[in-house]
Amino acid sequence: MTERDDQDQVKDLGTQGQEDTVKGKFKEAAGKVQSKVGELTGNEKMKAKGDVKQMGGKAQSTLSKGEKKVDQALDPDAPSEPSV
Repeated sequence: MTERDDQDQVKDLGTQGQEDTVKGKFKEAAGKVQSKVGELTGNEKMKAKGDVKQMGGKAQSTLSKGEKKVDQALDPDAPSEPSV
């Protein structure tokens, strides 16, 4: 591996947590909307799918926050990313 490859890998690790947090938040919001539509239309299957999507998004977001904390612990000199 070259030094350039190492720098790219570090950059990818540093931004992955932030990307997963954003994706998780979007998935959570989409699940909330889908669940509400299912509730309003009386479609239990749609509501259940929305609930599952919402929980999955929340889990993804929570895990990525933990990932960011681990990354920061491993490299305390790295700049801190803004929270979403």
